[in-house]
Amino acid sequence: MVRIRLTRMGKKKQPFYRIVVVDQKKKRDGAYIESLGYYNPLKEPYEVKVDIDRAVEWMLKGAQPSETVSKLLGKLGLYEKLEEAKSKKA
Repeated sequence: MVRIRLTRMGKKKQPFYRIVVVDQKKKRDGAYIESLGYYNPLKEPYEVKVDIDRAVEWMLKGAQPSETVSKLLGKLGLYEKLEEAKSKKA
């Protein structure tokens, strides 16, 4: 199964995450299929940048977001765009 999840980057005690599309069986920081954006929890307020259109495409193909990524994408309005895309497709 293909997942949309975080992969950790950055130095010790300075986490920085990429939001990536990866096969579920790969390691957390293993090879990924595509990078969709990033999440920086250290900035105030936290910083999230994601290519929403690509994320919608992957979710239409069956990719499942992790719990954390689902919350982040929900705050960016991904699920509204996903519903629009599904209604256009039908």
